Amino acid sequence: MPAPRVVVVGSINVDLVVSVARLPAAGETVAGGAFARFGGGKGANQAVAAARLGAEVTMVGAVGEDEMGDQAVRELADEGIDVSAVARVGEPTGVALIVVDKAGENQIAVASGANAALTTPALELSGEGVMLLNHEISAAVVEAAARAAAQAGWRVVLNPAPARELPDAPIAVLTPNASEAAELTGEDDPERAARALRERTGAAVLITLGAQGALLLDGEPIRLPAIKVDVVDTTGAGDTVNGALAAELANGASLVNAARFALRAAAISTTKPGARGGMPRREEVGE
Repeated sequence: MPAPRVVVVGSINVDLVVSVARLPAAGETVAGGAFARFGGGKGANQAVAAARLGAEVTMVGAVGEDEMGDQAVRELADEGIDVSAVARVGEPTGVALIVVDKAGENQIAVASGANAALTTPALELSGEGVMLLNHEISAAVVEAAARAAAQAGWRVVLNPAPARELPDAPIAVLTPNASEAAELTGEDDPERAARALRERTGAAVLITLGAQGALLLDGEPIRLPAIKVDVVDTTGAGDTVNGALAAELANGASLVNAARFALRAAAISTTKPGARGGMPRREEVGE
Protein backbone atom coordinates (compact mmCIF):
# COMPACT_ATOMS: atom_id res chain seq x y z
CA MET A 1 0.00 0.00 0.00
CA PRO A 2 1.54 3.37 -0.98
CA ALA A 3 2.45 5.86 1.75
CA PRO A 4 0.02 8.74 2.27
CA ARG A 5 1.07 11.78 0.22
CA VAL A 6 1.51 15.23 1.74
CA VAL A 7 2.78 18.33 -0.08
CA VAL A 8 3.87 21.17 2.18
CA VAL A 9 4.12 24.65 0.68
CA GLY A 10 5.63 26.90 3.31
CA SER A 11 8.57 28.42 5.11
CA ILE A 12 12.06 27.08 5.74
CA ASN A 13 14.11 28.74 8.49
CA VAL A 14 17.10 28.20 10.71
CA ASP A 15 16.22 28.57 14.41
CA LEU A 16 18.74 30.29 16.69
CA VAL A 17 17.65 29.42 20.23
CA VAL A 18 18.67 30.80 23.62
CA SER A 19 17.41 28.93 26.69
CA VAL A 20 17.07 31.10 29.82
CA ALA A 21 15.55 30.90 33.29
CA ARG A 22 12.75 33.30 32.36
CA LEU A 23 11.60 35.27 29.35
CA PRO A 24 12.81 38.89 29.24
CA ALA A 25 10.40 41.80 29.61
CA ALA A 26 10.44 44.60 27.05
CA GLY A 27 13.83 46.30 27.09
CA GLU A 28 15.29 43.77 29.55
CA THR A 29 18.39 41.59 29.12
CA VAL A 30 18.36 38.15 30.74
CA ALA A 31 21.89 36.70 30.94
CA GLY A 32 23.21 33.20 31.59
CA GLY A 33 21.44 31.43 28.73
CA ALA A 34 22.55 28.47 26.61
CA PHE A 35 22.64 28.71 22.78
CA ALA A 36 21.67 26.08 20.18
CA ARG A 37 20.90 26.05 16.45
CA PHE A 38 18.14 23.95 14.88
CA GLY A 39 16.28 23.56 11.61
CA GLY A 40 12.99 25.46 11.64
CA GLY A 41 10.27 27.31 9.75
CA LYS A 42 6.64 26.31 9.99
CA GLY A 43 6.59 24.65 6.59
CA ALA A 44 9.80 22.66 7.11
CA ASN A 45 8.81 21.66 10.66
CA GLN A 46 5.40 20.47 9.46
CA ALA A 47 7.06 18.51 6.67
CA VAL A 48 9.39 16.78 9.14
CA ALA A 49 6.48 15.93 11.46
CA ALA A 50 4.49 14.39 8.59
CA ALA A 51 7.49 12.44 7.29
CA ARG A 52 8.34 10.97 10.69
CA LEU A 53 4.73 9.82 10.99
CA GLY A 54 4.88 7.84 7.75
CA ALA A 55 3.78 10.23 5.01
CA GLU A 56 5.51 10.59 1.65
CA VAL A 57 6.32 14.30 1.83
CA THR A 58 7.30 16.88 -0.77
CA MET A 59 8.56 20.24 0.49
CA VAL A 60 7.95 23.36 -1.61
CA GLY A 61 9.82 26.40 -0.32
CA ALA A 62 12.83 28.67 -0.78
CA VAL A 63 16.22 29.13 0.88
CA GLY A 64 19.17 31.38 0.20
CA GLU A 65 22.37 30.53 -1.62
CA ASP A 66 24.20 30.39 1.70
CA GLU A 67 25.52 27.91 4.24
CA MET A 68 22.32 28.00 6.29
CA GLY A 69 20.31 27.17 3.17
CA ASP A 70 22.61 24.23 2.42
CA GLN A 71 22.11 22.91 5.94
CA ALA A 72 18.35 23.44 5.91
CA VAL A 73 17.87 21.50 2.68
CA ARG A 74 20.25 18.74 3.77
CA GLU A 75 18.37 18.25 7.04
CA LEU A 76 15.05 17.90 5.19
CA ALA A 77 16.53 15.40 2.73
CA ASP A 78 17.95 13.40 5.65
CA GLU A 79 14.35 13.02 6.92
CA GLY A 80 13.38 11.37 3.62
CA ILE A 81 11.58 14.47 2.32
CA ASP A 82 11.57 15.24 -1.42
CA VAL A 83 13.38 18.61 -1.68
CA SER A 84 13.45 18.88 -5.47
CA ALA A 85 10.91 21.74 -5.31
CA VAL A 86 12.95 23.82 -2.83
CA ALA A 87 14.22 26.89 -4.72
CA ARG A 88 17.55 28.66 -4.13
CA VAL A 89 17.11 32.43 -4.34
CA GLY A 90 19.22 35.56 -3.96
CA GLU A 91 17.97 36.35 -0.43
CA PRO A 92 19.30 35.10 2.91
CA THR A 93 17.79 31.93 4.30
CA GLY A 94 15.01 32.72 6.77
CA VAL A 95 16.03 32.96 10.43
CA ALA A 96 14.01 32.71 13.65
CA LEU A 97 15.41 34.11 16.91
CA ILE A 98 13.85 32.14 19.78
CA VAL A 99 14.06 32.59 23.55
CA VAL A 100 12.83 29.64 25.66
CA ASP A 101 12.31 29.69 29.43
CA LYS A 102 12.61 26.84 31.92
CA ALA A 103 8.85 26.15 31.67
CA GLY A 104 9.17 25.61 27.91
CA GLU A 105 7.40 28.84 26.92
CA ASN A 106 8.94 30.92 24.16
CA GLN A 107 9.23 34.25 22.36
CA ILE A 108 10.01 34.25 18.62
CA ALA A 109 11.06 36.89 16.07
CA VAL A 110 11.41 35.89 12.41
CA ALA A 111 13.37 37.37 9.50
CA SER A 112 11.57 35.90 6.48
CA GLY A 113 14.42 36.26 3.99
CA ALA A 114 14.12 33.76 1.16
CA ASN A 115 10.62 32.71 2.24
CA ALA A 116 9.25 36.05 1.04
CA ALA A 117 10.82 35.41 -2.38
CA LEU A 118 9.02 32.10 -2.96
CA THR A 119 6.96 32.31 -6.15
CA THR A 120 3.88 30.33 -7.13
CA PRO A 121 5.08 26.78 -7.75
CA ALA A 122 4.11 24.58 -10.68
CA LEU A 123 2.58 21.63 -8.84
CA GLU A 124 1.91 18.24 -10.37
CA LEU A 125 -0.69 16.67 -8.10
CA SER A 126 -2.05 13.25 -9.02
CA GLY A 127 -3.93 10.61 -7.11
CA GLU A 128 -4.96 11.49 -3.57
CA GLY A 129 -3.21 13.54 -0.93
CA VAL A 130 -3.23 16.52 1.41
CA MET A 131 -1.81 19.98 0.79
CA LEU A 132 -0.52 21.72 3.93
CA LEU A 133 -0.05 25.51 3.89
CA ASN A 134 0.92 28.27 6.32
CA HIS A 135 1.15 32.06 6.37
CA GLU A 136 4.95 32.40 6.57
CA ILE A 137 4.95 32.74 2.77
CA SER A 138 3.14 35.23 0.54
CA ALA A 139 -0.64 35.34 0.31
CA ALA A 140 -0.45 34.94 -3.48
CA VAL A 141 1.47 31.67 -3.19
CA VAL A 142 -0.88 30.32 -0.50
CA GLU A 143 -3.94 31.07 -2.60
CA ALA A 144 -2.49 29.65 -5.83
CA ALA A 145 -1.34 26.45 -4.10
CA ALA A 146 -4.70 25.98 -2.38
CA ARG A 147 -6.57 26.39 -5.66
CA ALA A 148 -4.26 23.94 -7.46
CA ALA A 149 -4.72 21.35 -4.71
CA ALA A 150 -8.49 21.73 -4.62
CA GLN A 151 -8.70 21.39 -8.40
CA ALA A 152 -6.71 18.16 -8.15
CA GLY A 153 -9.15 16.83 -5.55
CA TRP A 154 -6.68 17.12 -2.67
CA ARG A 155 -7.71 18.23 0.81
CA VAL A 156 -6.23 21.58 1.82
CA VAL A 157 -5.16 22.19 5.42
CA LEU A 158 -4.26 25.82 6.19
CA ASN A 159 -2.40 26.80 9.33
CA PRO A 160 -3.16 30.57 9.36
CA ALA A 161 -0.04 31.52 11.29
CA PRO A 162 0.77 34.32 11.58
CA ALA A 163 -2.81 35.57 11.44
CA ARG A 164 -3.73 37.61 8.36
CA GLU A 165 -6.55 37.75 5.82
CA LEU A 166 -7.58 34.26 4.76
CA PRO A 167 -7.18 33.27 1.10
CA ASP A 168 -10.10 33.22 -1.32
CA ALA A 169 -9.64 29.53 -2.05
CA PRO A 170 -11.20 26.20 -1.02
CA ILE A 171 -9.92 25.11 2.41
CA ALA A 172 -10.88 21.81 4.04
CA VAL A 173 -9.44 22.45 7.51
CA LEU A 174 -8.25 25.62 9.28
CA THR A 175 -5.86 25.15 12.21
CA PRO A 176 -5.28 28.41 14.12
CA ASN A 177 -4.21 28.57 17.74
CA ALA A 178 -6.39 30.48 20.19
CA SER A 179 -4.71 33.85 19.70
CA GLU A 180 -4.75 33.55 15.91
CA ALA A 181 -8.43 32.58 15.96
CA ALA A 182 -9.20 35.61 18.12
CA GLU A 183 -7.24 37.93 15.84
CA LEU A 184 -8.98 36.56 12.74
CA THR A 185 -12.48 36.88 14.18
CA GLY A 186 -12.43 39.37 17.06
CA GLU A 187 -13.85 36.60 19.28
CA ASP A 188 -11.90 35.63 22.41
CA ASP A 189 -14.07 32.58 23.09
CA PRO A 190 -12.69 29.66 21.02
CA GLU A 191 -16.11 28.20 20.20
CA ARG A 192 -17.46 31.53 18.93
CA ALA A 193 -14.25 32.07 16.97
CA ALA A 194 -14.52 28.62 15.43
CA ARG A 195 -18.12 29.20 14.39
CA ALA A 196 -17.19 32.55 12.83
CA LEU A 197 -14.34 30.98 10.85
CA ARG A 198 -16.51 28.08 9.68
CA GLU A 199 -19.25 30.47 8.57
CA ARG A 200 -16.72 32.61 6.71
CA THR A 201 -14.84 29.79 4.95
CA GLY A 202 -16.95 26.64 5.05
CA ALA A 203 -13.90 24.80 6.43
CA ALA A 204 -13.73 22.58 9.46
CA VAL A 205 -11.88 24.40 12.24
CA LEU A 206 -9.36 22.98 14.72
CA ILE A 207 -8.28 25.57 17.30
CA THR A 208 -5.29 24.47 19.36
CA LEU A 209 -5.38 25.52 23.02
CA GLY A 210 -1.97 24.51 24.35
CA ALA A 211 -2.18 22.53 27.57
CA GLN A 212 -6.00 22.61 27.29
CA GLY A 213 -5.93 20.54 24.10
CA ALA A 214 -8.04 21.73 21.18
CA LEU A 215 -11.53 22.58 19.98
CA LEU A 216 -12.75 20.90 16.79
CA LEU A 217 -15.74 22.28 14.93
CA ASP A 218 -16.98 20.10 12.08
CA GLY A 219 -20.65 19.98 12.94
CA GLU A 220 -21.07 20.02 16.72
CA PRO A 221 -18.05 21.37 18.66
CA ILE A 222 -15.82 18.76 20.30
CA ARG A 223 -13.27 19.46 23.04
CA LEU A 224 -10.17 17.31 22.65
CA PRO A 225 -7.92 17.00 25.72
CA ALA A 226 -4.13 17.21 25.66
CA ILE A 227 -2.09 14.42 27.20
CA LYS A 228 0.06 15.28 30.23
CA VAL A 229 3.83 15.32 29.70
CA ASP A 230 6.90 16.92 31.27
CA VAL A 231 7.32 19.95 29.01
CA VAL A 232 10.83 21.02 28.00
CA ASP A 233 10.19 23.23 24.95
CA THR A 234 6.89 24.09 23.26
CA THR A 235 8.60 25.43 20.10
CA GLY A 236 7.22 23.49 17.14
CA ALA A 237 4.29 21.90 18.98
CA GLY A 238 1.79 23.62 16.68
CA ASP A 239 3.80 22.53 13.65
CA THR A 240 3.68 18.95 14.92
CA VAL A 241 -0.11 19.19 15.19
CA ASN A 242 -0.33 20.30 11.58
CA GLY A 243 2.11 17.79 10.15
CA ALA A 244 0.52 14.94 12.08
CA LEU A 245 -2.99 16.02 11.11
CA ALA A 246 -2.06 16.13 7.41
CA ALA A 247 -0.34 12.75 7.55
CA GLU A 248 -3.31 11.10 9.26
CA LEU A 249 -5.86 12.66 6.91
CA ALA A 250 -3.80 11.48 3.94
CA ASN A 251 -3.78 8.03 5.54
CA GLY A 252 -7.59 7.98 5.49
CA ALA A 253 -8.34 8.83 9.13
CA SER A 254 -11.47 10.76 10.04
CA LEU A 255 -10.89 14.36 11.03
CA VAL A 256 -11.64 13.79 14.71
CA ASN A 257 -9.30 10.78 14.92
CA ALA A 258 -6.61 12.63 13.00
CA ALA A 259 -6.93 15.54 15.43
CA ARG A 260 -6.63 13.26 18.47
CA PHE A 261 -3.54 11.63 16.96
CA ALA A 262 -2.06 15.07 16.20
CA LEU A 263 -2.51 16.26 19.79
CA ARG A 264 -0.74 13.16 21.12
CA ALA A 265 2.15 13.73 18.72
CA ALA A 266 2.36 17.40 19.67
CA ALA A 267 2.49 16.65 23.39
CA ILE A 268 5.36 14.21 22.84
CA SER A 269 7.18 16.82 20.75
CA THR A 270 7.42 19.18 23.74
CA THR A 271 9.48 16.74 25.82
CA LYS A 272 12.79 17.57 24.08
CA PRO A 273 14.43 20.87 23.05
CA GLY A 274 14.14 22.38 19.56
CA ALA A 275 11.22 22.60 17.17
CA ARG A 276 12.02 19.14 15.76
CA GLY A 277 13.95 17.58 18.63
CA GLY A 278 10.98 15.77 20.12
CA MET A 279 8.88 15.18 16.99
CA PRO A 280 7.91 11.52 17.33
CA ARG A 281 7.83 8.53 15.01
CA ARG A 282 4.52 6.75 14.50
CA GLU A 283 5.32 3.93 16.91
CA GLU A 284 5.82 6.48 19.70
CA VAL A 285 2.37 7.98 19.20
CA GLY A 286 0.34 4.80 18.81
CA GLU A 287 -2.90 4.44 16.92
